[in-house]
Amino acid sequence: MLLLPVRQMVATESPYTLLSVELASDRLDPAKRLQALLLQRRSTRVSHPHGPRVDCETFGVLFTHGIPVWTSGSQHRCAFLTTRAIFRTKLPRGTMQAYVAVIFAYGVSALNITEEKASCPLGLFPCGNLTVCLPQLLHCNGIDDCGNQADEENCGDNNGWPHLFDKYFGMPSYNTGTKSNVCLLGVVPELCQCRDLELDCDGAQLQDIPVVAMNVTMMSLQMNQLQILRANTFFKYQNLQKLYLQHNRIRDVSPDAFRGLYNLTRLYLSYNKISVLMPGVFRDLHKLEWLILENNNIHQISSMTFSGLNSLVLLVLLNNSLTKLDDICREMPRLNWLDLEGNLIETIGNVSLHSCSMLTVLVLQRNEISNIHEQAFSVLQKLGELDLSNNRLVAIPPNLFVLLGDLLQLNISYNPIVELQVDHFDKLHKLKSLSIEGIEIENIQRRMFEPLKYLTHIYFKKFQYCGYAPHVRSCKPNTDGISSFEDLLANIVLRVFVWVVSATTCFGNIFVICMRSYIRSENKLHAMCIISLCCADGLMGIYLFMIGAYDLKFRGEYNRHAQAWMDSSQCQVIGSLAMLSTEVSVLLLTYLTLEKYICIVYPFQYLTPGWRRTVTILLGIWVFGFIVAFLPLACKGLFRNFYGTNGVCFPLHSEQPETLWAHVYSIVIFLGLNLVAFLIIVLSYASMFYNIQRTGTQTTKYSNHIKKEVTIAKRFFSIVITDSLCWIPIFILKILSLLQVEIPGTISSWVVIFILPINSALNPILYTLTTRPFKETILQVWANYRQKRPLLSGHPAHHPSLTWQEMWPLQENSHGFTTGHPLETTGTLAKLTPVENPTEGYNDITTCTQQQKQHTVLSVCSQKQTAPHTLAHTHIYTQTNELI
Repeated sequence: MLLLPVRQMVATESPYTLLSVELASDRLDPAKRLQALLLQRRSTRVSHPHGPRVDCETFGVLFTHGIPVWTSGSQHRCAFLTTRAIFRTKLPRGTMQAYVAVIFAYGVSALNITEEKASCPLGLFPCGNLTVCLPQLLHCNGIDDCGNQADEENCGDNNGWPHLFDKYFGMPSYNTGTKSNVCLLGVVPELCQCRDLELDCDGAQLQDIPVVAMNVTMMSLQMNQLQILRANTFFKYQNLQKLYLQHNRIRDVSPDAFRGLYNLTRLYLSYNKISVLMPGVFRDLHKLEWLILENNNIHQISSMTFSGLNSLVLLVLLNNSLTKLDDICREMPRLNWLDLEGNLIETIGNVSLHSCSMLTVLVLQRNEISNIHEQAFSVLQKLGELDLSNNRLVAIPPNLFVLLGDLLQLNISYNPIVELQVDHFDKLHKLKSLSIEGIEIENIQRRMFEPLKYLTHIYFKKFQYCGYAPHVRSCKPNTDGISSFEDLLANIVLRVFVWVVSATTCFGNIFVICMRSYIRSENKLHAMCIISLCCADGLMGIYLFMIGAYDLKFRGEYNRHAQAWMDSSQCQVIGSLAMLSTEVSVLLLTYLTLEKYICIVYPFQYLTPGWRRTVTILLGIWVFGFIVAFLPLACKGLFRNFYGTNGVCFPLHSEQPETLWAHVYSIVIFLGLNLVAFLIIVLSYASMFYNIQRTGTQTTKYSNHIKKEVTIAKRFFSIVITDSLCWIPIFILKILSLLQVEIPGTISSWVVIFILPINSALNPILYTLTTRPFKETILQVWANYRQKRPLLSGHPAHHPSLTWQEMWPLQENSHGFTTGHPLETTGTLAKLTPVENPTEGYNDITTCTQQQKQHTVLSVCSQKQTAPHTLAHTHIYTQTNELI
């Protein structure tokens, strides 16, 4: 006895696991369980509350005993059984139809989307029959916010075919009847199975049609080696109702191959090598309802090819090589479903579908369509689903959809459409699902979607577009990797660390600016450069602080403000501050590196930078930085919304189309100026290290040389590695963007929050806080504090006098004498300062003072004029002291 239990499964992991079906059978061969062959390779669109849209490939899924139709997994949760599934079964007549009817009756009733009440304000949606209204972001988020689960119902997009299946394919009787397990066909081939009047020869290695009793009603010849269907092959099997010929090698089909099959209702010819079907080949199949011809190589058909198919309701020509349609429905007046996906059709003329007035599903996905006549769909007034995705449409005729008043689902995604008319969708009053993914809508506005009162699902290319359809309950994508419907910063880690990085950057740079006043340096120019660098890096901290502040401001309702925020002057200004900080910091680091490089590598050819020259260079860097940062704001006509391409207002990577000026500008800044600066810094430090290493062996003892070399290497490595960590990821992103490689928004957000501010946060540490002068100053402050403590108790104290000379190129004091030569004492470089009273003169002699309390003997030493090569070596060590 055949058991057909249908088990309704309550969603546990996900509200979108609707149904699990368990089929059991006591067939003679338990290995050959009941199968449902999915002949349509179309993805089921999934709306999952905790992640982006997921596509579950439905082709080839077998429904077997104990295995659910579609289960919810950790990564993929599918909203419905499948789309456009064609079932192949060996059950008694009427059994499978009843089973399918049960499944789809449940599916249609469970998924029939109720009309949203108009009592809620724009952007809010009701909780079923309750008077409570919740914002869009709280619907389908996996949490029962309504209290009655209403906000988690009807979240899957099952408009179109699932909704139409029962209506147009009918509800058969539930009386399935019984069949005998005894074979009534007499002798059958050795590898075939027989039950009642059904013959199963799947995989029997047959090379010709088997000869059996003429009263056979079902013949399954899948996965054999059939190559030719000769004339009158099935003529004597006039009771045959279902014929399965999939996965053979059929190349030739005689015009009389199916002669005499007056009762055939299902014919499957999928996965063969058929290239041509002659006119009249189906002329005797007056009762045929399903004709499946997918995955062949059919390149030529005419309207007469289908003559005689008066009862045909389903025609699948998926993945063939058709190039044109000539009134394809003329001989099929009842055709309800036409699937032409994956062909080579280029044009849809005004007569291509002229006789297809009964169509409810038309699939033209993945063709080469570049032109559609404005009246091509004028007769399709019963059409419920239209799929034009993945074609070459540049423009859609203004009145193409005017007469499609019953359309429930429209998909025009992934076409190179450059503009949509504002009123393109005005006449689609019943539309519930609209997919326009992969399309840049430059003229997008709310007016486009306002007439679609019953729209429940909409799919865009960009998260930001969802702000133009606030009345739609489900909009995808719900994040761009940076922002989400709820928050400007979608990731909680980003929301926390934007404050951490901001605080670190601001505090570090402000601390350095304040502490510089405590370092009494004769080299005020170097201090000025460091303070200028800290000011530039501090702007990055301010930028991150502002992003964090606006994230708090928009918390929980960002989607309502997203477009206004990205177009606002506040977003433009803080984006400009980030760009200003980045470029000024890069240029200052390059300048400081070149000064140090020239000083160390060419010590006697170097001209000491004066006050005027240094100030001029610093002012030039800041002026150039302001021009670079604020040029896009001053020339909005050329750059458009340059900084407002994402929620963080930084144009590192933009999914929106850029103007030529903006594109060139971005390349010149990130892959021109910044890349050249980065290479200069890396090569300069490498050359400096080489010269210091070479010179150190001539002027120091070997052990001291090794120790100093390791210290300098660590310092140089730290500087270069931080620059590399900051800029190499940015260079890679810009190169990938230039190559038009799709970059997830999550990567951009992490780069902006973590990678870009690396230099700004670490520059104060590398260039001040860990340098030897700063550490010695801190020690001196601590020593002074300890010296003051005895005074409070009445004991005398000796205050050391210490003035630091920062390691800058040799400078002349007010009397023309060169200062800054180090003194090597007991293997250690001593910091030297000129005598406080300049009136005493030096006569080319550098006088230095070493003072040491308790265990240090105060000494005053003089040094006669030094030989040039010794002076050069000494000068290099003077410059590198600050780096260690």
